[in-house]
Amino acid sequence: MSDDDLMGEEGDINQDAMADEWAAAMEEQEEIDGADEAEDDASAVELTEFDGAGGGSLGGGAEDNPDLDVILDIPVTISMEVGATSISIRNLLQLNQGSVIELDRLAGEPLDVLVNGTLIAHGEVVVVNEKFGIRMTDVISPSERIKKLR
Repeated sequence: MSDDDLMGEEGDINQDAMADEWAAAMEEQEEIDGADEAEDDASAVELTEFDGAGGGSLGGGAEDNPDLDVILDIPVTISMEVGATSISIRNLLQLNQGSVIELDRLAGEPLDVLVNGTLIAHGEVVVVNEKFGIRMTDVISPSERIKKLR
């Protein structure tokens, strides 16, 4: 609808034309909102079906919830952190073979065991069949891990 359609003969706004324009806009918005709600309802149904399929909680073992087996085979990255430090880019570029970087840990302190970057345990280095390994000395409880995320 053009501005000329909204203006009356004497330059005042045609209230009927304006009301029709608003009514059409409101109908379009309701159609859009209705389509969004239908998509949200479909997503909610799919989520409910997924959550309800196992009949148990994630806190239980695999035998309590057979659907938990689906995530048990997902690979994660485990890393061990000896220590860390912060240096400037200038000092980083000056490093060469034989350079020593001081870390924030004392010799003999336990290493951090990280899973996908989240601390889960502390441990010490061991050598088994000429390969390095780590012996867990302190495993952090799930509740403590959740507290650290916040």
